[in-house]
Amino acid sequence: MTQASIFLVEDEALIRMMLVDMVEELGHRVIAEAGSIEEGRSLAEIEGYDLAILDINLQGINVHPVAEVVRSRGLPLFFLSGYGSAGVPDGFEGMPVLIKPCSLDALKRIIDAVLPNGEPEKPQDKPAGAS
Repeated sequence: MTQASIFLVEDEALIRMMLVDMVEELGHRVIAEAGSIEEGRSLAEIEGYDLAILDINLQGINVHPVAEVVRSRGLPLFFLSGYGSAGVPDGFEGMPVLIKPCSLDALKRIIDAVLPNGEPEKPQDKPAGAS
């Protein structure tokens, strides 16, 4: 397994800290964290990450603006929710939703399912001997 760089958006600090610990226990690295739409949108635009994990409801506001930035960059994402798939942003229906609280195994399964081939994308290298 290759280590993935993960961008995490969750407004509740204790849940965010728990998720960071879980992601790291799975061998990945959280490279940026946000607790609000404004901070999330800004970091989504500038940080280098392989996968975004986005809480659907941030202080009563839908995470749609952050999800749009992630999608515009062509990066994979999934949503977190304490309420099931209700509230998934418009245009993102059918995207994976992880129900909070979640187990380590459930988090691993969804990360593996969402990352291409279960690993972060890597630049294509030329085969040995190619010119």
